[in-house]
Amino acid sequence: MQPTLFVADLHLSEDRPDITAAFDAFMSEQAQNAAALYVLGDLFEAWIGDDDTSAFNQHIKQAFRRLTESGVPVYFIHGNRDFLVGKKFAHQTGIQLLPEQMVIDLYGEKVLIMHGDSLCTRDHKYMAFRKKSRGWWWPNLMLALPLWYRRKVAKNARKTSALHQKNSSEQIMDVTSSEVDRVMTEAGVSKLIHGHTHRPAIHKFQLGGKQAQRIVLGDWYSQSSVLEVRADGMQLHAKSF
Repeated sequence: MQPTLFVADLHLSEDRPDITAAFDAFMSEQAQNAAALYVLGDLFEAWIGDDDTSAFNQHIKQAFRRLTESGVPVYFIHGNRDFLVGKKFAHQTGIQLLPEQMVIDLYGEKVLIMHGDSLCTRDHKYMAFRKKSRGWWWPNLMLALPLWYRRKVAKNARKTSALHQKNSSEQIMDVTSSEVDRVMTEAGVSKLIHGHTHRPAIHKFQLGGKQAQRIVLGDWYSQSSVLEVRADGMQLHAKSF
């Protein structure tokens, strides 16, 4: 049986050809044999708009187009680095855009999938930015600016984010347990898959007196982290590059 694959936090950029090479290998090999591929945000280090037609972006889009045209459905949830991915990108690649939170049927089990940034409620500075960036006016304002200026904004934002992460405690940067419980209870699920924290693990805990699981996908800064799910179980893989 073909597996369903989940990835997140690839952070693709022209500055990291090693990650791009790992992505190309994944798309042409492992992903080709999948029942479906779910990308749970931060595919790019920064996505400044669908009108950025650089050679690098075209390369990534073509990889997705080849996969979807081969018959593998690809689903995408926005992350905090690529929330400007829009309908044009989806049309050009054949991927399907999903809402921020989605309950899917995974081999007969209801599973909640998301990027995971909304779970980090103790990071008040980021949560304030998230509220602004996911609203209606800020994205439209950004997309109205010229590409060169958006590139500058994105570069400065990455520097600010790196400094914020360096100066914040691990507890603040990780998910809030009570928020995990809340979203899973509201969704009526006992299994959650997300990325964002770059702390790959399969957590088992009690939720409403029942066994629950939270699966965290790893990032691709030093390895290709892939969750492989089949009807008889799951495996969280990490291949160094």
